[in-house]
Amino acid sequence: MDRFRGYIAGIGTYSGTRLVMGHWLESPFGAFTDVMAENAAGSRLLLAPNSDVAAYVGGTYHFDAVDVVDVEARLTADRFLVSAGPLRLNLALGPRTILGRLLEHVPPALAVHPRWLAAVNPVAAVLVPGVSTAGSAGGGRREFYGVRSIRSVAGASAVWNGRDLGRLSPLKPPVRFGFSSFPPKPQIVAVTTTIIS
Repeated sequence: MDRFRGYIAGIGTYSGTRLVMGHWLESPFGAFTDVMAENAAGSRLLLAPNSDVAAYVGGTYHFDAVDVVDVEARLTADRFLVSAGPLRLNLALGPRTILGRLLEHVPPALAVHPRWLAAVNPVAAVLVPGVSTAGSAGGGRREFYGVRSIRSVAGASAVWNGRDLGRLSPLKPPVRFGFSSFPPKPQIVAVTTTIIS
């Protein structure tokens, strides 16, 4: 059983490129940040900080290409900054959402337990269409998302290879990296991801 504790942020942009960033404080690979990008044409790219992360994440999710690049990230009280290969990202973080405040009242051990996440999966799919808390991952693995808090993203500056990706937009259409998409509304979630082989 592998556990990743940290944050996942997801945004859409006016250009049609959708971005999902994992900012992990604790994991089997130590602390790291990775970026999953899907452009308007549907091409999916993983930007990983090293070959070990590239192999693991690339074997768990679905990508058309995987690049190992220099990744730097910083999460503060009101900003999430990411520099990864062609991407320069600056997210302005907003307040906690209503659902995020409710989730903070779930006992921490229960909030991340695979059995709990499998049980609440049907409810999660109704509350946030397209989102699952439990499902099948690549390589015969099972994956569970235990979200502990949610904050909105109030604004974003995203540049890819020097080109502005445009204003902040919903994640539409849904991203297709794994069994679950990210919520349509741009946000950042505090999460523990459990992957069982």
